[in-house]
Formats: sequence, structure tokens, C-alpha cells
Amino acid sequence: MIGVIADRADHDVVREFFEMFKTPWEFFREDRRYDVLLCAGDHRGDVSAKLVVVYAGRRTNADSEPEIQGVRERMASAIFSDGEACIPIYGRAITFVGKTGWLLNEKKSGECAAYIEDTGEGSRARIGYDLFSEVRTLLTVGQPPVNASIPTLELHISFLRELITGCGIPLVEIPCVPDGFQFVACLTHDVDHPSIRQHKWDHTMFGFVYRATVGSLRKLIGGEISFRDFSKNWLAALKLPFVYLGLAKDFWREFADRYQLLEQDFRSTFFVIPYKHRPGISSNGPAPSFRASEYGAQDIADILGKLRTNGHEVGLHGIDAWADSSKGQEELQEIQRLTGIAGMGVRMHWLYYDQNTPGTLENAGALYDSTFGYNENVGYRAGTTQVYKPLQATQLLELPLHVMDTALFYPSRLELSQKQASVVLEQIQNNAVRFGGVLTVNWHDRSLAPERLWDAPYRNLLASMKNRGAWFATAGQAVSWFRKRRSATFEMDPVNPETVYVRLPTQQADSLPTLRLRTHKKGPFSADEARPAVKFVDVPIDEGYQHALVSGAN
Repeated sequence: MIGVIADRADHDVVREFFEMFKTPWEFFREDRRYDVLLCAGDHRGDVSAKLVVVYAGRRTNADSEPEIQGVRERMASAIFSDGEACIPIYGRAITFVGKTGWLLNEKKSGECAAYIEDTGEGSRARIGYDLFSEVRTLLTVGQPPVNASIPTLELHISFLRELITGCGIPLVEIPCVPDGFQFVACLTHDVDHPSIRQHKWDHTMFGFVYRATVGSLRKLIGGEISFRDFSKNWLAALKLPFVYLGLAKDFWREFADRYQLLEQDFRSTFFVIPYKHRPGISSNGPAPSFRASEYGAQDIADILGKLRTNGHEVGLHGIDAWADSSKGQEELQEIQRLTGIAGMGVRMHWLYYDQNTPGTLENAGALYDSTFGYNENVGYRAGTTQVYKPLQATQLLELPLHVMDTALFYPSRLELSQKQASVVLEQIQNNAVRFGGVLTVNWHDRSLAPERLWDAPYRNLLASMKNRGAWFATAGQAVSWFRKRRSATFEMDPVNPETVYVRLPTQQADSLPTLRLRTHKKGPFSADEARPAVKFVDVPIDEGYQHALVSGAN
């Protein structure tokens, strides 16, 4: 059991952190003896445990030890490293000049940023940053695009886990991985342009014609596309007048059939714009007029019905829901009216989002949000692979967005070739296997059609995730699985403190994968063996598993 001493203002962050690092913990109690005591900032000198971990990005009373030559304060933007992984630090941080026995060092200077020592009664680890301040930043502001590739919050969890087990202290947790799988793959599609026939003499039409003709020719000459794709794009451009006349099929309107054919038995989530010709509002006033869509959900009601019949999920691609709960409720009700769905999730059009958005969407009636990601990059804006509860919400969960096709391939964004994109996607999948959680992918409705023709990288991604043992889930299913994980609780036996119970309430039958209970064991930590091999045992648990006994003995 981990006891936590933290400022009361950080208690909301502490609770969410330990929903993500799902292991036995509680706020410090005087009448308890803890295996691990986690202290944020200065703490009383009379508390003890097998391992005391002190996080603080400033000097504490204990930092006046004679063997510390000095404490160097670093106000922001430090990078701490364990020799392998790098952890960006966004708030205050310090390093310990001349200190040995380091766990982390500051990458630029090489100075000690975290160390561990024997106190005679146990071990004490001193970490030179504020853990809960860092977690708050990640879950509210998020990471800058320059650090998008780093799953920072997962590294914080991994560091603490390895510190505990490395000191020979047994640890149990419910990992963020469904039993029988390596991670969750969540396939989503923002429906922005479901019909080219609705775009006449506007920037979308002219952009299509240019990219399908001149752009395709340049890419063919540069070896970026095949002659086959070049021919498809030119043929589509030549057909465009006949599409407007109704003499040829609207090749953008076939998106549902294309994804059904490519995804086969997988089920995905389609986020749909409720109303046409509404640009909505931005953080600076009215949004640009070209944000307005040329379609509304009513225009594709037949396609929505087909998607539902085939087992796919439909959600709201919101306009003003991010900033106005009454308009959000109106937008949700429009999609509900057309689909018959009682509750649904949201992803905002253009990924509009601020720190008040989770509460606003929750008040509007949304079950979850999947907006928190990057327009211009791919990776971990919240620093995590996990579904989490934003600090401003009480029930709504956030399904973070990790990969968006336009971020990968658009000229104004990363502008990667398909070969370069495969390297980036490979690393993101490696992280999913290492940390578990979910990998959320957004491939837009028209991305399989001319002039994009991004079907090959998407097909390769699906095959790769399948081979890596992913559970393919809709956005709603992924969120529901994490809700089930969050419902599990740990309780210390009042008679025998060395025993902890895990309880999972009986819920209505569902088709979700089971949870697993993981027991870690690891040999003593030493500076010479910073990453000894992890040893653990997994036991599947599911609804009704209310009296699972977990021994505290090593």
C-alpha cells in the first residue's frame, strides 16, 4: 500500500494519477504503516516506510545534507533522463550538484536530478520535480508539439513503478491492458466532406482539382506516388463535371463502403457534423467562414443508418459544443434524432478545445470526448496512452487522439512520405505495446478516395496493429473498458495490513475483455543495474471478482 502526502489543492490530481497507475494507495493516515510513502514537497521528518519517495521541484528542508554540494534550481523546460528514456519537465525542477547514486540526470548538464539512499530504516528517494504539478500540466495544457512523440505521463508512472519494485517491494496493479491483448486499437473517422457534389466553386473543389492534377503530376515526377494513383486522380478530376450533372458516382460519398471493405470485421467510430453552413465560434470570436461544412448530418442520414446496421458507432463532430453547453446539447440531440442513440461521444471539428471544454461537454450530455490531440503533429498531447478523466469533469472521460492522417501527410503539417509515416507509426505502436492503453487513429472520410488515396498506409497500419495483438474497439467500447477498470478498488485488510483486497463490482453483462491483476517482483535496485528484468504474474479478473486476495509478502 502506498501512502500519499500531498497538498490538498493537488488531491484531484493525485486521485486521477492513481486511476492511471492502478495500484493500492490512500492518503496518508497516522495509524497506518506503509510499504511506500510518497511525499510531494516538504514532509514531516518523523514519517517512515520501507521506501520514502520525495518529489519536489524546489529545495526542501532535507536538501541541506552535507554530501549535497548544492541545489541548482531550473525554472522550466528541463529534460531528465535515466540513460535511456527522456522525461520533459514543464514546471520547476532542481538538480543536486555532486550527488551520487543517481536515478535521473539532467540531460544537458549531466547533473543528478534524482537519487536514492539507505536511511538505516529503509530507502529514501529524492526526485527533483513536482510529480503532481507535472501531471496537472499534462492533463490540462498538454505538451507542446516538439515533445509530441514522448508519452511523458506513462514515463512518470513507469519510473515510479520501477523505483518501487527495484527496492524489492512487491507491487500489484491492474494494468491498462485488456486480458488477452497487448493494447487497444481505436479506429475513428471525422466526416468532414462526405460529398464532393456539395462543393461547387469553393476552396474545397479548387483544392481538389489542383491536388488531383498538378499536385499528382509533381508527386509522380518526384517518385512519391505510383502511376496507378496518378491515373486515379486525373480520372477523378475529369469525371468531376459528370458528378455534378448526376451522370457519375460521387466518389467521396462512398466512404462508408470503402472503410467497411478495408476494416472488414473491425468496428470503427464516425464523428458527424450536425449542421451545415455553421462555422461556429473560436477562442477569439467567430470562427473562419471556411470552417463551416457544406453538409449536415441530415444529408447523410441513409449512410448513418447503414453504419449503425453494420455495427459501427456514430458520434458528434461538434461545432460549438466545446464552448457552449446549450449548443452542445442541441448538436448532440440532432445526431441522436437521426441515429436513435441515447448517449454518445464527441470530437470537436478542427479540434477546438480549451481547459473548460470537458466540463462544458459533460453539461451538454456527452459521454466522452476524443478531441485532445494535435492538428499539426502526431503523438501524446496529454502525455498518455490511457483514457482518463479530465480534472474539470466529474464523469466524462477523455479518449486522447494520437494519430491523424492529415497531420502525417499535409504539406502545412508534417508532410511525410508514406515510407516516413510508417516509421513514425511503428514507434507509436511500440509505445502502445510497451505501455498498454489505447492507440486512437483518425483517418478522415475522404482519405481513401481521390485525390488523397491514403488507403495503403491505413491498410498497413491495420495489419500491423492486428499482428501486434491489438483489441480493435470503437471509441465507446474503449471508453467503457476503461470505466470498468476505474470501477475496481483496492482495500487494506483492517486486521492484517499486509493483505489488500481488490474488488470489482458486478456489472451488467457486456462483451468487453476482462481486466487482469498483475503482481510484480523485482530484485534490489542498484545504480549499476538501472533496469533489471521485470518479473510479474497476471491473473484475469472480471465482473463479480469481489474478494480477490493479494498478499503483501514478497
